Amino acid sequence: MSLTLPQGYRPSEDEPFMNDTMKEYFRQKLLAWRSELLRESDETLAHLQEGGLQEPDIADRASAETDRALELRTRDRERKLISKIDAALQRVVDGTYGYCEETGEPITIRRLEARPIATLSIEAQERHERLERTHRDD
Repeated sequence: MSLTLPQGYRPSEDEPFMNDTMKEYFRQKLLAWRSELLRESDETLAHLQEGGLQEPDIADRASAETDRALELRTRDRERKLISKIDAALQRVVDGTYGYCEETGEPITIRRLEARPIATLSIEAQERHERLERTHRDD
C-alpha cells in the first residue's frame, strides 16, 4: 500500500479515523523515524569501533569508558524503540494502528503525532501509570 500524500497533509479530527491517507501518513512518519534511528545507530557503532580506550591518562580512559557505556545504553534504547516502531508498522498493515489496545477506542491524533508508537489512549495510559504507582508503593 503506497499512497501519495497530498502536499502538506496533516491528519485532522474532521476526517474518517484511520482512512487510507491517514494510515499512509503515519506509516511514512514511522518509517522516517525508523531510518533516522538506524542512521544514528550506525554512527554510534562506527564510533564505538574507533576504540579510544588506549588513552594513556587514567582520567581520559575513565571518561572514554563513561562515554562508551552511555553510547551502549543509547544504542540499546534505540534498538527497543526500533522494535516498537516495527510493531506499530505491523499494526498499520493489520488495521489495528491508532486504536487503544485496552479499550479499542481511537487514540487521539494529537497523541499519535506526539508518540506514533502509542498503543494506549491517554486515559488507559494514565490508568496504567496509576496502577504502577500503587503497586510500587506496596
